[in-house]
Amino acid sequence: MKKQVVRFDFWLNPVFDQHLKGVADIDLTVCRYTDDEKKTLEVFNKAHVYHICAARDEVPPQWWVNEDLLKKSPNLLCASASGAGYDPIDLAACTRNGVLVVNQSSCNADSVAEHAMGLLLSVKHRITACDRIMRANAYTTREDLMGNEIRGLTLGIVGMGNIGRRVAQLAKAFGMTIIGHDPFLSDEEIQARGAKSVSFNELLTQADVITVHCPRSPETLNYFGAEQYRAMKKGAVFMSTARGGIHDEKALYEALRDGHLSGAGLDVWSVEPPAQDNPLLSLPNVTATYHIAGVTHEARRNAASMAAEQIEGMLKGQRAPRMANPEVWPVFVERHKKMFG
Repeated sequence: MKKQVVRFDFWLNPVFDQHLKGVADIDLTVCRYTDDEKKTLEVFNKAHVYHICAARDEVPPQWWVNEDLLKKSPNLLCASASGAGYDPIDLAACTRNGVLVVNQSSCNADSVAEHAMGLLLSVKHRITACDRIMRANAYTTREDLMGNEIRGLTLGIVGMGNIGRRVAQLAKAFGMTIIGHDPFLSDEEIQARGAKSVSFNELLTQADVITVHCPRSPETLNYFGAEQYRAMKKGAVFMSTARGGIHDEKALYEALRDGHLSGAGLDVWSVEPPAQDNPLLSLPNVTATYHIAGVTHEARRNAASMAAEQIEGMLKGQRAPRMANPEVWPVFVERHKKMFG
């Protein structure tokens, strides 16, 4: 019996399809979002692995992994996210239904960390602001575009996982002082990853720059709101390359507009792409990008290769290396045995 892997036709480095098509006992089906839904559900009824785009706004809601889709996919063993995040996957629903969730954590750590530092340099050195003024032929004097160095500033990292750790390494090369907060890591582990461990409130009040690298979850939704921005140092910079919804955009706009914060670097948005009339886009001290921090040729190839290798190994019964709900692994093993012997 062949193992059935399904994905939609979102952009994916070709190494994913090439790898799985070279595995004798795996059939890969690539559906289109524009296909007849009934026809696609027939594929899902037989699917063992669903490889889903990790960007929630790029997946039509009917193809998110939730209770409804799980009921229509009785043979599904695993939901595999194309990147480090898994926003279109209801983790709790998968756990209840014995469906393993895996991601590609660390695939884009270098890319996202580099992008975060790029946002910081753009805001503090006013690179993007200068570019806009030059293209608009609105130049006055160089002194009107004067920025600030980042050497000697304190960088607060929220989330000391693969990306946070890499940000700490890069920031040290610029002579910054690094503090970090991560409720899932010990003080010793955070120290080993390059930051002094502090409480969330201490990070808010001590950092000159805050950069967010935690996952989006029920616990982190609106993690940064008006109260948190007010607690930050006057003139501090806020940055996020994590996920939209972790920071309150309206409250951030107000903190920037009123001069409490001096700038922001944002790669993620509550709605992606953000509406053209999003107030944050009207501010000259905001550098904005289209959730592209992890979208480099290198990161996308890493993600596709890692995903294909993980799916192949998992379907051979090998323990998956990047599980979001590892408590389901024993259930996966039992279901796998019943299906394939």
